[in-house]
Amino acid sequence: MSLQDELTAVERNLDDLVRSVGRLETRLGTRGLDIRRVRTDTDHLRESVALLRQSAAAGPPGGRLGAQTPEVPEVVQIPDAPYDAKLWTDADDEGLGSRNGHAP
Repeated sequence: MSLQDELTAVERNLDDLVRSVGRLETRLGTRGLDIRRVRTDTDHLRESVALLRQSAAAGPPGGRLGAQTPEVPEVVQIPDAPYDAKLWTDADDEGLGSRNGHAP
């Protein structure tokens, strides 16, 4: 299934959701906070899918498929050796006990 077909299917399902929410509003009224939130969320979904369709039509960044590969972050090696205890001499212990290892 192509990207456009997937987007069309999402829009169709969203239209069904909008109709269902409309029926709920008819039964429950539009004054309740819950139904207003559902209506607002549905409207936001519709806007988001429209934006997604626009960005898909514009194509991937770089202008053509495969033009750019995602940047791989640099791997940082962390040694297995314990840290020097002098690093923690003046550290705040956040109330976890005294320097001699016993709780106050």
